[in-house]
Amino acid sequence: MLLSKLFTKTTKESASDSSSINADLLTRAGFVHKTMAGVYSYLPLGYRVLRKIEQVVREEMDTIGSEMFMPAISPIENWKKTGRDQSVSVLFSVSGANDASKKLNDSSYILNATHEDVITPIFQHFVSSYKDLPCAAYQIQSKFRNEARPKSGILRGREFRMKDLYSFHVSEEDQVHYLHAIAKPAYTRVFDRLGLGDRTVIALASGGEFTKEPSVEFQTKCDNGEDLIFYDSKSDMYYNKEIVPCKAPKWGDPNEEERPREDVVGEGIIGVEELAAFLKVDKQSTTKTLLYESDDGRFFAATVRGGYDVNEEKLCAVAGCDSIKLASVAKVKEVTGADVGYAGPIGLPKDVVVYWDDSTQGRKNFECGANKTNEHSININFGRDVDEPKEFYDIKVGRDGDINPSTGEPYEVCRASEVGNLFSLGTRFSEGFGFTFTDQDGKNKPVYMGSYGLGTSRVMGVIAEISHDEHGLIWPENIAPAQVHIVPIAKTTDDEAYTEAMKLYEGMQKKGIECLFDDRIDGSVGARLADADLIGVPKRIVVSPKTLEKGGVEVKIRSTGKEEILALDAVLGDKKK
Repeated sequence: MLLSKLFTKTTKESASDSSSINADLLTRAGFVHKTMAGVYSYLPLGYRVLRKIEQVVREEMDTIGSEMFMPAISPIENWKKTGRDQSVSVLFSVSGANDASKKLNDSSYILNATHEDVITPIFQHFVSSYKDLPCAAYQIQSKFRNEARPKSGILRGREFRMKDLYSFHVSEEDQVHYLHAIAKPAYTRVFDRLGLGDRTVIALASGGEFTKEPSVEFQTKCDNGEDLIFYDSKSDMYYNKEIVPCKAPKWGDPNEEERPREDVVGEGIIGVEELAAFLKVDKQSTTKTLLYESDDGRFFAATVRGGYDVNEEKLCAVAGCDSIKLASVAKVKEVTGADVGYAGPIGLPKDVVVYWDDSTQGRKNFECGANKTNEHSININFGRDVDEPKEFYDIKVGRDGDINPSTGEPYEVCRASEVGNLFSLGTRFSEGFGFTFTDQDGKNKPVYMGSYGLGTSRVMGVIAEISHDEHGLIWPENIAPAQVHIVPIAKTTDDEAYTEAMKLYEGMQKKGIECLFDDRIDGSVGARLADADLIGVPKRIVVSPKTLEKGGVEVKIRSTGKEEILALDAVLGDKKK
């Protein structure tokens, strides 16, 4: 590829999303272009990288499933059958954009964020017997999600590329076996081949609403990752912060003298930091109380120490229910007499059970909502102002510094980016569509499903995040836009350095070696060499009068910076150097 033929150009200016390393480098190097928030175009060099990543994924997925391709839009009726038309918060709908279009067809459709609601009826059409199971299929396609705040360049967007594989089984045991014995090894091979294997770990995460079985996440350790993962050295297992079993480090002085309780007026205070500053207290002395309604009609409260969030999955397990939702504004007002944000554990109706997180244990003179709009109670103490609970629970989202209950020591915690996930879906979708199979006993039984996602564009962003230096990108050889970047240093195309460089380029192309050839000889040498570093091809070859005088060309390995002079025929592999 001749660089003069590319319509794209590199730039020294930081990208608009310069807080994200991948967005900044990929934009400056001419790999992507931001169309709008959360939506990027993949330019020629970037699309080469993305296609190569997807080819690696495709080759490994072909060993465990059949490739297919599904539509980007689907009928709303499919989503209504599974109840997800209202419950999935990131769904886009599509319809005619103007009156002329609506006259042609005024229907609305779902722009697919995921494809369970599409693939289930497809397999239902073909699968009827236990003899047809298990089976699996996958696709690589663009997905669309209405993210509230797209961020981190191509790591989290409203449109992105994804490989999603779905498997169908006669039983939950068979699906779990497929997840661990077949899908997990295939994913491991993918990340090994992409050069992420030594930085990517398997972590347990929430199984979501579909199953009690934890999901499996592939997390790549990354300084700017949006996830926290916790390492349990005793079990040699990683956990996502969503489900990590943890105890909060103790806070406060148990011998502190109790102070008189006060109710303090503080209007319009938003967030624990602002509240603590207003009250002139440590944020860990504040208390967050949230009110929930369960699927079985119960109403209860959950409290955590300031700085923590309630983990709704853990709370469900403690409360013994399948699902919960935050109480409505009207319900909070009815129960507490106050607006949302001022609930507290003191004075709630007797039938409202309060679940206290262990982070709230052992504190003196703590704060909580006063159950009065704009009011906060301070200097609250167990035994005097509120009964000390018989049991404290772990109902929080894990934080750095939390204690591993099995070792009594703080977890090893690091930031990471999720690059793949494996989910058990149970029978949620098969039941929604009435998808059954005839078992050996002649009875109709629901089909069990699994879903296995891998964000291919996200992987590209993660690689850019972790594989770079101060000069630019450093691509692994098998997914780089080219293997060699040739830079001739010449004044005209008739100069020996240029003609020799062109011979080298043509020789490598014939051998199937992908090359970038910088034929922009009117540009400064420094700028052209800087471009080579920014683009990040594994090997740079400079051909100049000086290198030819020394008997060859200068070869630089991008990942190590090592430079050496090699003979032209040695570079082409025609003979040993």
